[in-house]
Amino acid sequence: MPILGSILKKTIALRSRLPREHRHLDSHDVQKRVLRKLLKRSEFTYFGEHYDFNGILRSEDTVREFQAKVPLHDYNAIFKSWWYRSLNGEAYVTWPGRVKYFALSSGTSEASSKYIPVTNDMVRAIRKTSVRQLLSLVHYDFPTEFYDKGALMLGGSTHLHYNGTYYEGDLSGITASGIPFWFQHFYKPGKRIAKEKDWSTKLEEIVKNAPSWDIGVIVGVPAWLQILMEKIISQYQLKTIHDIWPNLSIFVHGGVSFEPYKNGFEKLLARPLTYMETYLASEGFIAYQSLPGHSMQMVIDNGLFYEFVPFNDKNIDEQGNLRAHPEVLTIGQVKEDQEYALLISSCAGAWRYLIGDTIKFTSAPLCEIVITGRTKHYLNICGEHLSQENMNRAIKMLEDECRIEVREFTVAPIQSGSMFAHKWYLGTDHPIDPAIAASKIDGYLKILNDDYRVERVAAIRDVIAEVYPSRVFYDWMRICGREGSQNKFPRVLRNEPLQKWEDYLKGLKK
Repeated sequence: MPILGSILKKTIALRSRLPREHRHLDSHDVQKRVLRKLLKRSEFTYFGEHYDFNGILRSEDTVREFQAKVPLHDYNAIFKSWWYRSLNGEAYVTWPGRVKYFALSSGTSEASSKYIPVTNDMVRAIRKTSVRQLLSLVHYDFPTEFYDKGALMLGGSTHLHYNGTYYEGDLSGITASGIPFWFQHFYKPGKRIAKEKDWSTKLEEIVKNAPSWDIGVIVGVPAWLQILMEKIISQYQLKTIHDIWPNLSIFVHGGVSFEPYKNGFEKLLARPLTYMETYLASEGFIAYQSLPGHSMQMVIDNGLFYEFVPFNDKNIDEQGNLRAHPEVLTIGQVKEDQEYALLISSCAGAWRYLIGDTIKFTSAPLCEIVITGRTKHYLNICGEHLSQENMNRAIKMLEDECRIEVREFTVAPIQSGSMFAHKWYLGTDHPIDPAIAASKIDGYLKILNDDYRVERVAAIRDVIAEVYPSRVFYDWMRICGREGSQNKFPRVLRNEPLQKWEDYLKGLKK
């Protein structure tokens, strides 16, 4: 439908030129307006009355009064005190009305699923930001015919389970009804396949239909998209994915660093893709990359109020939890190249909620960020302050030097006599001596992290590596019920998840 593509491109170009009313304001003023809207909307909820939202709105400094009266919450705290009531069908708990949808988010640290409320206001906010992201394509020099191509979105099942009070399922299923009618022509794999619950069956259906689709954009988690492309290439005996989808030009990814996957991913391509990063969580659409060569820009004017906790020992304990009375900053107080744990208050009834991600600002004036990891995917057993960003970079350096592809990895802190050790589990289908891998990773981290270099002498006795085929990691995800969709293998394992992982590996060796 070339006419539709031409109309779409012209519409995107026209809409992108329209000014947004907040552009002349600074980020703090925009966020202050958002907070006031959220407070006013929730003034007569149980949460709003309990924490005196009316009094906060009447104060001279809304932000400061809000921070003084409303406590910080992690998931367990807000669920046990408030969200369980919404799950039981009670209305006006933390947001007006009754919550109709709950996104199931397993995260990557805890064993059980989290029930994240998704209100109608949040669905509208996500849809609005999604349209903005689409409009940002005008900044990329794609020909008109590109806008006729399909967009393959590899997400979870769009089927929602109704338990009599609410619907639960993957966020992609909750937001599927919000796909504009004109986008249905481009959307792949289509409604029928998207509803499929079994991940293996879904992949088989996509592989079967792949030759009939003209795909220009792929969207999803790198690991699962790589597996899909490998299946398509193998099934049809191709050299690259461009042999079947010659117009593939864009990869929209998010939720996990792309760097460890990049080498293996690009071996499946005949030519480079345009990579666009996005930050869509169950709690809201937080940021997306709108300009080539830039980091993601935070969405500061659409139902989300942000706060930032400096990610250091003073504020975050060794398990990745908030300490009592941490330092909390607003968007006007952040500095570039410093790591922060992200707090949000949202139009879904999250209030000063620790989302679990860590970020850095690459440009404070433009509110541009990169995701650096998870608060719980962080090693600091003896002061080494090893971030997920450090881990990703070390793995990428190992791949480049040894010319291998590490499909997955995780790290565990373990006891070694009276001292400690780091144990790395590497998933690769290329041969490498575990001792050499451990030595090289150790060397890279000493370069990347000064604290690690010091503690490597003082407290970290050893660095150990075990190497397994990549399927070992994916089989484990399947056994745990986390195969496919937006699920990611945890980068740090501790306590019970570590013991289960070790038991699984021991079973493989029998």
